[in-house]
Amino acid sequence: MAGGRDSGPGAIRTAPGTVQLNADRGPDERIELTIVNTGDRPVQIGSHLHLPDANTALDFDRAAAHGFRLDIPSGTSRRFEPGASRTVAAVALRGARRVPGLQIKDDGGVL
Repeated sequence: MAGGRDSGPGAIRTAPGTVQLNADRGPDERIELTIVNTGDRPVQIGSHLHLPDANTALDFDRAAAHGFRLDIPSGTSRRFEPGASRTVAAVALRGARRVPGLQIKDDGGVL
């Protein structure tokens, strides 16, 4: 099978141009947070982590972040170096608002 990334079994073909993630999200489903790593080691937050359940060395408004995740592509993460401060975009969890296997504390979802 000759060709590039868009040929062969499992190939994903997309239209030319840029894909805007979460373009259908309204203002009530988006927030910006400033996160500071107060620890002495780097910390990463994955794309689907319920933000209030992130490492406790990260200082941010966890109450405001309730029900939100980072607005980044699926399967990626953001790294916060010790002492670093970063403003990030977050989007509301959707669907059943449950992310099994993560650190959500009960079966009732996040809301």
